[in-house]
Amino acid sequence: MNIADVMGLNRKQRSILPGFGPALGFTVLYMSLILLIPLAMLFLRAATLSWPQFWQTVLAPRVVASYRLSLLASFGGALINGIFGLLLAWVLTRYRFPGRKLVDAIVDLPFAMPTAVAGIALTTIYSANGWIGRFLEPLGIKVAYTPLGVMVALTFIGLPFVVRTVQPVLQDLEKEVEEAAVSLGANRWQTFTRVIFPALWPSWLTGLALAFARALGEYGSVVFISGNMPMRTEIAPLVIVTKLEQFDYAGAAAVAVVILGISFVLLLLINLLQWWSGKKQLAA
Repeated sequence: MNIADVMGLNRKQRSILPGFGPALGFTVLYMSLILLIPLAMLFLRAATLSWPQFWQTVLAPRVVASYRLSLLASFGGALINGIFGLLLAWVLTRYRFPGRKLVDAIVDLPFAMPTAVAGIALTTIYSANGWIGRFLEPLGIKVAYTPLGVMVALTFIGLPFVVRTVQPVLQDLEKEVEEAAVSLGANRWQTFTRVIFPALWPSWLTGLALAFARALGEYGSVVFISGNMPMRTEIAPLVIVTKLEQFDYAGAAAVAVVILGISFVLLLLINLLQWWSGKKQLAA
C-alpha cells in the first residue's frame, strides 16, 4: 500500500461520523454571536479611550479599591467554599442520613435563586438586628455593610460550583482503594492526603476556579449587603454599573476589560496548574 492509499484511507476513516462541517460551522457561529463578538465590542469600546485616558480610568483610587475588594473577597469566598464544599460533597457521597436528598437539593439553591433576593435575605439575616447579626454584634463582629459581608455573599453564590464538580469524582472513587490503603497501614490522614485528595485535586481546583470567576463578576447579591461605600465596600461590578448610569460607556468598558483580563490570567494559571498536576500524576 503506497502513501496515497494510506492518505485516502485516513480521509475515509475521518468521514465515518457525518455532519462535522455543519456542526463546526454552527459551533463557530454560536460562539461568535454569544461570546466572541460581545467581547470584541467590549475591547473596541475601551479602545476609544486614549492610553492616558485609559490608565487614568482604570487606575483611579476608587477603581483600584474596588479591584482589591473584589479580588480578595472572591478569593476568600472561593477558598472557604473549597474547604467546606469538599466536606459537604464528602458527607453527601459517603454517608446516608435522613434528609440527605433534601440537603443535596438545597445545594443548588444559589443557582435558582435570583441574586437580588439572595442579597436581601443575607442583609436581613446578618444586619445588626438580624437573626444571626444580633448575636455577632455584641462580639464586635459586623457583617452587613462591611467587606466581610461581601465575602459572605460571594461564598453563598459560589458553594454549588465546588460541590457539583467534586461530588461526581467522589461517587466514582471506589471505596476498595481506601480500604486497600488502610490495610497497608495508612492512617486516615495519610489515606486522605495520598489516596483520596490526589484523585480529587483536578475537579476540586476546577470548582475553586469556577467559584472564584463567578464571584468576581457577582453584582446582585453583593449590592445590598455591602452598603456600596466608595473606597470601602464598593466592588468592581458596581463601579462598572455606576459608570454606565453616568453614560461613561468607554470608562465602564475599560474597567470591565481589566476585570476580564485578571480573570483570564488567573484561570489560565489554574489550568496550567491542572495540566502540570495531571502530567506529574501520569509520570508517577
